[in-house]
Amino acid sequence: MIFIKNGTVNTVTKGIINSNILIENKKIIEIGNEIVAPLDATVIDAKGCLVLPGFIDAHTHLGLWEDGMGAEGADGNEQTDPVTPHLNPIDGINPMDRNFTEAVEGGITSVCTTPGSANVMGGQCIAIKTFGKRIDKMIIKNPVAAKIAFGENPKGVYGNDDKTPQTRMAIAALIRENLKKAKEYLDQIEKSEFEEDGENKPEYDIKYESLIPVLKREIPLKAHAHRADDMFTAIRIAKEFNLKLTLDHCTEGHLVVDELIDEGYPMIVGPSMTERSKIELRNLTFETAGILSNSGSDICLMTDHPVIPIQYLPICAGIAIKYGMKQEKALEAITINPAKVLGIEDRVGSIEVGKDADIVIWDNNPFEINSHVLYTIIDGKIVYKNKNLI
Repeated sequence: MIFIKNGTVNTVTKGIINSNILIENKKIIEIGNEIVAPLDATVIDAKGCLVLPGFIDAHTHLGLWEDGMGAEGADGNEQTDPVTPHLNPIDGINPMDRNFTEAVEGGITSVCTTPGSANVMGGQCIAIKTFGKRIDKMIIKNPVAAKIAFGENPKGVYGNDDKTPQTRMAIAALIRENLKKAKEYLDQIEKSEFEEDGENKPEYDIKYESLIPVLKREIPLKAHAHRADDMFTAIRIAKEFNLKLTLDHCTEGHLVVDELIDEGYPMIVGPSMTERSKIELRNLTFETAGILSNSGSDICLMTDHPVIPIQYLPICAGIAIKYGMKQEKALEAITINPAKVLGIEDRVGSIEVGKDADIVIWDNNPFEINSHVLYTIIDGKIVYKNKNLI
């Protein structure tokens, strides 16, 4: 049991309050000024500090590209087949990677880990906590999305070897082909359920099986798309098959803001703190997040770790604020918005009674570069305490 007292609590969803918080059995069980610390509680005096929900990164490769390991620790791309929707990060993530520790120390308590963008269909995506020794016990929801990729990455991986896809046309065609076959596979399964012997049930296909949650609109396609035309191709395909969709990266989103707002698909912006390492990043700017947000979209921000190290997510939000994003919207972009996009808002993303006790105590505004995390609490357990300042 943990009792946090005297802090300035930013709940994200219900305003800023000066209040106490009681945590028990991994959950926030009470919030208010009148509650008193139980005798057996660990008491944290947060006077003069900011108490915030743990930050959430909606698009990372955390644990799939291990720190300082090169090829030996690279498990994010299966570059042998452009269509691998059946891969799941649970079998590739190493929680012992030191980047998990750095995430905790930086106040990031939940992430979506996704396969890379080498393949047109790269695999499933998973939402996890950033603290633990065994990935099975860190899962919030699996899967939360299915990764697809447009543009230079799949073209470069396969086109250079004279394999498909070499063009954007081929990328779109591969996605359509496999969605269509998966739909036919699902239709056969559903028809066979009305047969006594199920003799027409199709032979198990792991690739098509993995796409069933997408076709049933249980999870979205998570589309790697930097260029405006790639974003519109993703939207076109989602509409053709009546699918949920998130637009990830959105590097040219500020150039077509009206079109994207009209479409209404969730947008996950970033990584913006990088070099323009390829042609499709030529319009990269930190202004994108603010332009989209100020136009009425509830966007998310992301690091794309290890492209930007995971612990710098709040710094990315701070720079987005510098370039025009409102501070409260930037906070939402790394808390409640990604929680909603990932379908885990019932557990994380804000400080509310009944939610997971994922709470971070800061000595100052987290968007200021000289601010420090004092405590990180995940699932009601203090997993980091800044011994230099406490």
